[in-house]
Amino acid sequence: MSEPPAGEDRLRRVRGFVLDMDGTLVLGDRDNRGIRPLPGAVEFVRLLTELGLRFCVFTNGTVKTPHQCADALEQAGFPLPDDVVLTPATSAVEVFRRRGHRRVMVLGGTGITEPLRAAGIETLPPFPGTAADAVLAGWYRQELTFASLEAAVEAVSAGAAFYSASQSPYFATAEGRALGSSRAISAVVRDVTGCLVTVVGKPSVHALDVAARHLGVAADELAVVGDDPELEVPMALAGGALAVAVHTGIGDARSFADRPEHERPHLDLADVGVLAELLRTG
Repeated sequence: MSEPPAGEDRLRRVRGFVLDMDGTLVLGDRDNRGIRPLPGAVEFVRLLTELGLRFCVFTNGTVKTPHQCADALEQAGFPLPDDVVLTPATSAVEVFRRRGHRRVMVLGGTGITEPLRAAGIETLPPFPGTAADAVLAGWYRQELTFASLEAAVEAVSAGAAFYSASQSPYFATAEGRALGSSRAISAVVRDVTGCLVTVVGKPSVHALDVAARHLGVAADELAVVGDDPELEVPMALAGGALAVAVHTGIGDARSFADRPEHERPHLDLADVGVLAELLRTG
């Protein structure tokens, strides 16, 4: 009998999974609402539970709090444990605490401000003349104004560190790809101030470290599953995790195959249903 490919062999040793949400498990609308499971996704999550494999869902979306994301997934039919969803707000809390940021200007809604406030971090609206230790850009689509951009630029020019929930240009929806607001905001602030943009969501190692600690599993024993060639796969490779690509969102088979060899996923699959079959037969 021939040996399985290296990625499949390593999959047998995985103890935990970090799952993307939009484009991997579900698709929603451009406002991150009305989510529906992708084919085989509910069954895949159920199989992880049956096999006793720990998992979390890490989404770069910041419209909802982690608890609200979990509620939406449960309403869509996913069987989930408590505290299963992580977002850039989750990793931002750890980064801000470590770096001593106590006052943070937020270009985003309650999906960011509630987790930060719960952690004792003061959140400030983006009003001109506001002093802050840091500025964080997240989902800020309908609310974005020139005045809020000006406030962020002023705060960074005065010494505030700048953070972005995500630098992915697009995210997957049922209506096709949609422009991510974090990157658009970051582009303006960086162009004007020349600041460094620190990403707290995927593909940063900050995000993978938070997920690993949350699951109690070392990064090299994790599998990271996602649809975006610029997010989940690079994060997994940088952190020593198993990188699993699926073709149900932003990326397709060619998107991943066209990457340089050292940037390709360990497993390149059509969807999480195929991943479930590999787990069953492994």
